[in-house]
Amino acid sequence: MEKRERLQAALRGEPVDRPPVALWRHFPVADQDPQAFADAVVEFQQRFDFDFVKITPASSYCVRDWGAEDVWEGDTEGTRRYIRHPVRDPEGWTRLPVLDPERGVLGEHLEAVARIRRALPEVPLVVTVFSPLAQAKNLAGSQRLLLHLRQAPKALERGLETITESTRRFVRAALARGVDGIFYAVQHASYLLLSPEEYRRFGRPYDQAILEEAGGAWLNLLHLHGEAVMFDLFVDYPVAVWNWHDQETPPALAEAQRKVSGAVLGGLSRVNTLVRGTPEQVMTEAREAIAQTGGRRFILGTGCVVPIHAPEVNLRAARRAVEMPPG
Repeated sequence: MEKRERLQAALRGEPVDRPPVALWRHFPVADQDPQAFADAVVEFQQRFDFDFVKITPASSYCVRDWGAEDVWEGDTEGTRRYIRHPVRDPEGWTRLPVLDPERGVLGEHLEAVARIRRALPEVPLVVTVFSPLAQAKNLAGSQRLLLHLRQAPKALERGLETITESTRRFVRAALARGVDGIFYAVQHASYLLLSPEEYRRFGRPYDQAILEEAGGAWLNLLHLHGEAVMFDLFVDYPVAVWNWHDQETPPALAEAQRKVSGAVLGGLSRVNTLVRGTPEQVMTEAREAIAQTGGRRFILGTGCVVPIHAPEVNLRAARRAVEMPPG
């Protein structure tokens, strides 16, 4: 089976020659230049031959045109630290302009996307899209966002509407460059941060608007980030794949698989196995995930980005694991 055929069969729950597999990571420093970033993403895929490519830029790509600033300080996940949050008071949300995705940092990222598409014409490709609440967190800072959410909700909603429209325009532009879907990253659907009622008000309407824009794509993935996620709030989202930190927080793969209509993606522990483990432990964990899901409506991967210091031998073991017969 070719990658697209294998993935589409897996999404429908049909027999596959082997389970699909995909891992992704950040590329710090390279992610500040469109050419260098595209080259890093392409080289990673050529080295490991995963079933799809999830483009993983610095999270600031979508907020720097509003004035956010961040720096690289050596984080092992490859992420950058924000040093400037442009929204300092509730009125700041009302001053955000709708962004043109063809200009500024957004335009540079679309340039990288186009380069990757040209270099990997046959590989399914998805772009990372952060939810409006996740973008708002990086515009205001985590604590200030929650303060505004509870003390100035109308102002925040104005900002979320602007962020949503800007994101819809970016999604439209990315799809026009030939990507196969979006990796929609939700960071606030956690009982540790919000109540379900708060997420229904400040998250879901904006999520749905962006997923509607991406509705013509066949490989849309939902990523629920963090611990204690509100998984049941998302089982009806119009996506093909559900991804969360399944090795760190409920639900288990098999339980989630019973709740959703598409595929689940996970099975491998990012730190305990891919960083600290051995190839044999990677293979064992992969086989357990395949057994738990029956190898149907399942993609082998992790709950989030692979840390940049994960030994390459373990990444190769993850890729090899889906080729091995069970037992």
